[in-house]
Amino acid sequence: MDRISESAVQPAEIIALLRWYQDAGVDETIGDDPGALGRPRTAAAPMAPVQMAPPPQPVQPAPAPQVRAAVGAAAVLPGSDAATGDARRIAAGCDTLEELAAALAAFDGCGLKATATQMVFADGNPDSDIMIVGEAPGAEEDRLGKPFVGQSGKLLDRMLAAIGLDRTTVYISNIVNWRPPGNRQPNAAEIAISLPFIERHIALMQPKILLCAGGTSAAALLATREGITRIHGRWFDRSFPDLPAPVPTMPIYHPAFILRQPGMKRDVWRDLLVLKHRMKELGCGFTSAT
Repeated sequence: MDRISESAVQPAEIIALLRWYQDAGVDETIGDDPGALGRPRTAAAPMAPVQMAPPPQPVQPAPAPQVRAAVGAAAVLPGSDAATGDARRIAAGCDTLEELAAALAAFDGCGLKATATQMVFADGNPDSDIMIVGEAPGAEEDRLGKPFVGQSGKLLDRMLAAIGLDRTTVYISNIVNWRPPGNRQPNAAEIAISLPFIERHIALMQPKILLCAGGTSAAALLATREGITRIHGRWFDRSFPDLPAPVPTMPIYHPAFILRQPGMKRDVWRDLLVLKHRMKELGCGFTSAT
């Protein structure tokens, strides 16, 4: 910047220049030459005070409209205690398997229904003495509407065939009747809301032998915290409403677990022999000649 002569600069111009610097954010001079702005600092005309605009007043939000709550019964949310109570009431009112299947299909209290393709109710012979209860449907089960039809289902068929059983001589269902997303395990709320239906399902079937396929099924039906590796192949007496006597119940490994752990097949074979022996004791019909 060229030096500006003192006689050529008027006070009003100096004031305007200082204001321009102030507006630009300059609040002090750091040069050695006090005349760089046109005259010594001590002789500069006083700056007129800059009038600052008053700060804007905060805008008060408009009051929210008053919404009158609807008066009536509270909505029953999936997985809530009210939905579980409804499940108990609905299940208890079913007197046949057909009524139970229809009631379960119409029940909206389990959130899994919204993400599943269809309900998976049961497969096999409803007149069988042997009932198998698994965990929940997988992808193939969800697609076809039947339990145990994927790879684990094929292994289950081979396990049953080893002691002379097949789907014409057993009856198969699950604790939960809708597929959890991503084939994850059903959570505690989903199991709790499904339990009244599977308990009624068992009561209507009146099996002589009940098999819990997998740890989730065993934990739900036997109310135990022991893992499947500790309780498989053992007999428990499980009581159900409207049944005159407890049902002999045995946990077995889930076929999906065996697919992941083929080294457990020896334990599976022992459990099947335990089952076969109990079938003979109770007079359950089966086709094996051995």
